[in-house]
Amino acid sequence: MAEITASMVKELRERTDAPMMDCKKALTEAEGDMTRGEEILRVRFGNKASKAAGRVAAEGTVGVSISADGKTGAMIEVNSETDFCAKNEDFLKFVGELATLVSTSNAADIAAVSALAMRGATVEETRAQLVGKIGENITPRRFVKISAKGKLASYIHGSKIGVLVDLVGGDDTLAKDIAMHIAAAKPKSLDASGISQDLIDAERRVAIEKAKEAGKPEAMLEKIADGTVQKFLKEVTLLSQVFVKDDKFTIESLLKSKNASVASFTMFVVGEGIEKAVVDYAAEVAAAAKV
Repeated sequence: MAEITASMVKELRERTDAPMMDCKKALTEAEGDMTRGEEILRVRFGNKASKAAGRVAAEGTVGVSISADGKTGAMIEVNSETDFCAKNEDFLKFVGELATLVSTSNAADIAAVSALAMRGATVEETRAQLVGKIGENITPRRFVKISAKGKLASYIHGSKIGVLVDLVGGDDTLAKDIAMHIAAAKPKSLDASGISQDLIDAERRVAIEKAKEAGKPEAMLEKIADGTVQKFLKEVTLLSQVFVKDDKFTIESLLKSKNASVASFTMFVVGEGIEKAVVDYAAEVAAAAKV
């Protein structure tokens, strides 16, 4: 049997917000498998146990640049240590210039972006100068560059959520509405084909275990799981979602009414998936007092 350490219990607790003893029991049952432990807790406590999936733990902002004809564009996330830095004019200017630079370059990854020319130096040299000026670590994290099949539109919500949409047909108002909807509803993909089998399998397993705990007959389990998976797919795929501005439409029916379609979309949430270190100031003061 796998050893269940205190750090493992703490990690699962942070992921799920479930009680410590339940986290330990779940890890024991899952033989130390963190993902399986999280699934077990979701069965017991519902979707509250997956709250960490949307936790934003790093600061920074998203920058977008789109060509005048709407045919090419880029979006980039640049992280900082604090929200104070993320609102700094020099930082925001750097992010805006970087987005424009990426949109007109052929850089394949962040390393290539760092080597691009900027302000008579390289991006990396410019970044280092900015770090020295502001006094915080600044890190370009990820970007996307799109050559549109239709026309690109973007939406930035509070500098923390960035959306880039390739709309075929329709008009500028529809494109902006779709981008705003994505920022609000946070779909995982355009349709069911973009959802990984691992996610679907996890939803199915959780549904079956919850049905078993509710005393549902064995013969009904697969049917219940099918219904749960279909509901999940409707909630997380763009075309199936109910339009946030008018619940008489799904996004699919809205697009159809405008003779339009979405070729692709990308959404960045600043700090998504990054765990920010929690500073224990009391411990720091106590340690300093002993020096």
